[in-house]
Amino acid sequence: MGDYRGKLRRGNAIEEYLHGKGVICLHAFSDLSHISPATFVYLLKECYICGTHKATRKFRVLQQQVSRALYHGPQPGPFTFIIQCLYIVSLLGPNHADGFSHMLISSLRNIRTLKSVLEDFSEAKHLVVKLFLDKFACAITDDESIVVKLLEEFDVELKDIGDAICGSELNNGCLDRAEAYAKQFISGLIESKSYMAAVKLSERFSIQHSGESFLVKMMQCNQFGTAERWATFMGKPMICLLVQKYLDMNLLKLAYDLVKGNNLMQEFPDVSHLYKESSLRKLAERGCWDVAEQRANNDRELLEFLVYLAMEAGYMEKVDELCERYNLDGFTKVVSGPGESSYGVYYLDLKKLNMDDIIWVDNIDGLLTARNYIEECKIVGIDCEWKPNYERGSRPNRVSIMQIASEVRVFIFDLIKLYEDEPEALGSCLRRILCSSNILKLGYNLQCDLNQLSYSYGNLECFDSYIMLLDIQKLFKEPKGGLSGLAKKILGAGLNKTRRNSNWEQRPLSENQKEYAALDAAVLVRIFHHVRQQPQSGANKEWCKIEWKSHIESRISRRRPTNTS
Repeated sequence: MGDYRGKLRRGNAIEEYLHGKGVICLHAFSDLSHISPATFVYLLKECYICGTHKATRKFRVLQQQVSRALYHGPQPGPFTFIIQCLYIVSLLGPNHADGFSHMLISSLRNIRTLKSVLEDFSEAKHLVVKLFLDKFACAITDDESIVVKLLEEFDVELKDIGDAICGSELNNGCLDRAEAYAKQFISGLIESKSYMAAVKLSERFSIQHSGESFLVKMMQCNQFGTAERWATFMGKPMICLLVQKYLDMNLLKLAYDLVKGNNLMQEFPDVSHLYKESSLRKLAERGCWDVAEQRANNDRELLEFLVYLAMEAGYMEKVDELCERYNLDGFTKVVSGPGESSYGVYYLDLKKLNMDDIIWVDNIDGLLTARNYIEECKIVGIDCEWKPNYERGSRPNRVSIMQIASEVRVFIFDLIKLYEDEPEALGSCLRRILCSSNILKLGYNLQCDLNQLSYSYGNLECFDSYIMLLDIQKLFKEPKGGLSGLAKKILGAGLNKTRRNSNWEQRPLSENQKEYAALDAAVLVRIFHHVRQQPQSGANKEWCKIEWKSHIESRISRRRPTNTS
């Protein structure tokens, strides 16, 4: 007993590593020639329980130690030793058994390259087959995925199972019994919804089973990758059935990828076009018209579809632009009322918000006029726009314009021109506005705009600090649809976001761009007044309870970005 405790104390030295000391003292793991699988598993569990790091870290460290220990004389050999350990691990209970089983199996991979353990590998393979049959007979309670993983690691085939059943007298009857065992085991996997394990075993034993019902089960569980792997194994008819299922579910990208990957364009000639139209619609909904135009790739049908999307969104200048650029004829212009799309969807416009005018500010006189006016306001809405950058990994473009709206007027500051011509005046004027404690400044998702302003014009002190900010987004729990969705919920109509990702660096901006930009700032003031003035009873009680004053940030100071250029 004292000798065993000594081994345990030495074994627990691994725990020092788990505590971060980084030193492995001599312990029982350094000589496995006299350590039983039961003792080894017990030591593993003790090391894991005593460790203070997170579970993933502890498992990774222990796996490294197990891999090293297998070079130190486990009897009768490393593969056999680990399989014997797996029988013990199954007794640890669900909290430890699965994790330790996967760890032990993974530790074998580096050992397989050693010629000295080939004989042990063959012997262990017989034990794996026995473990499979024991699992089949419910003699052990290992998770099915562990058994499947072992069958893969040891390259077990039906003839190996047949050999274990019949011994040396292997015949067709034994193979039939082995296949029956495998089929029944696979059926159990399907029943327990272990679909990937079932597919892997079907491939390993070349067993084609079930049919459409199995495919439907996988798709109902959103295991599309597993369904595709199984359909590929079953052959072309099942792949075609899966494509049709994708089309029925409107999963056009999955259908397109499967058709393209399996050369089924002849069987599904419309899938490519449907997928491309779907992609264009998603881009249009996000306002990424330039990207959508590139994706159309001069295909006339796709370009015409893009024109219809622009008409649907009420983006008539994009309709004119596309028709002119690609000589597209035959489109009937639908004349819509103010704030109405061609499909009858109503949006907010400046007239509905009772706004007088939009004032473009791009010189020092306009800057001073705007500052004097805004300093007399108690509440203003602030928003920014910049040209989108669609190149992955590239730096964002600098902020192009900044909109500041009162209750009746919107000033649009041309930051690019003002910064080039009058940087000191720009910084001074904006600082007096942004740092005024007399003006409540409203925004939506303010952090994004502040970060972008600081990134774009970090050497202007006006973007170093802000006073009296209120982020409208934070007043509402889980707002859906962004600012447009919030406007629709509170004011009864949303914002037309089709110009969101247009080119904000072009000069002059179109009148539609200016109105879009102005609305984003003006609607903040209108939403704030609407919520603040709600009566204490009525249909909109949730808005009355909003403690907007507690959300005001009295001062925000920002570090200047480091100039890496």
